[in-house]
Amino acid sequence: MIRILQSVSNMDRAGIETMLMNFYRNMDHERIQFDFLSNKPKPGDYDAEITEMGGRLFVSPGYKSFRRYVGYMTELFKTHPEYRIIHTHNGSLMLYALRSAQINSIPVRIAHAHATAIPFDFKNGIKMCMKPMIKYVATDYWGCSNAAGEFYFSKKRWMKNNQLIHNAIDVDKFAFNESSRKNIREEFGLGDKFVVGHVGRLTWQKNQKKLIEIFAALHKLCPKSQLVMVGTGELEEKLRKQAAQLGISDAVTFTGMQTNVDQWYSVFDVFVLSSWYEGLPVVGIEAQAADLPCVFTDTITPEVKVTDRVRFLGLKDDTTTWANEILQFGVRQRGSRYDDLKKSGYDIKTEAIRMQQLYVDLYEKNGV
Repeated sequence: MIRILQSVSNMDRAGIETMLMNFYRNMDHERIQFDFLSNKPKPGDYDAEITEMGGRLFVSPGYKSFRRYVGYMTELFKTHPEYRIIHTHNGSLMLYALRSAQINSIPVRIAHAHATAIPFDFKNGIKMCMKPMIKYVATDYWGCSNAAGEFYFSKKRWMKNNQLIHNAIDVDKFAFNESSRKNIREEFGLGDKFVVGHVGRLTWQKNQKKLIEIFAALHKLCPKSQLVMVGTGELEEKLRKQAAQLGISDAVTFTGMQTNVDQWYSVFDVFVLSSWYEGLPVVGIEAQAADLPCVFTDTITPEVKVTDRVRFLGLKDDTTTWANEILQFGVRQRGSRYDDLKKSGYDIKTEAIRMQQLYVDLYEKNGV
């Protein structure tokens, strides 16, 4: 068995972590096993499932001290000499795990690009300095899209040594389901309203502030409409206050964390992402699997478009333009899009086999 150490933030139900779990569930655990290095002390939503599947969980000391981080990783690799592959998913901060692995002579060090920008926070300057160094300590460059790979590793290096890993999903699980639509709409009092849906963490990157502004304009045009936001995050209270200030509190539903997200796509009439940036959003693929009309900001890579149900608008376009596009695009019949997603490389059953073989090839190529 080959054990892969996955370096993550923590295993909550966020985009990168959900993508990893999709692959993990569909691999042969007698050949490949995932273990997870969390860089935040908070327990993750997926921790119990990981343990049930035979995975192990470790928690690093975090990013405050590089010396302390390297010390922890040195002890980890000494205690677990079976790790010969580390796969990192931490944006610019993956430099910590990659450099620690390099110091400890771990032969396969995969840097995985998941975004096309660096999150704006107090660490922004440090992250900008760290990003160019990643390509020198990683041995392999993986990315969810060409745009993400070029952003993190440079276009020249990405074109020379890259592995495009699609954010694949269980397509059948996300297929449109009339029963789910009826039951959840009844439970949440949505009735026959025109439902604008959104799935994602309530954070600056996802730009839900813009989404609420758009919906306020849409609600004036279509009073029988409801914005449904599935997810939690640090900006929830601010977003609730914004909705109240715009006089649309009753027309905005915050569902909190939901374990049946796949069913919510059947509830929506249109799916909207107003993000400042994305690598390639898993939720965008999930929405298309449900044959759901999608309206995205043009800051999101066009590689996300795998069906004809996608439109792109600019962040600078006024809210009325967005509202009209959503209303015109949102009402239509829905069916199966399995063939489209499989052809584009987003069927998890096929992609998990491919990723599994990539690990095996890297393991054998490096003589370990």
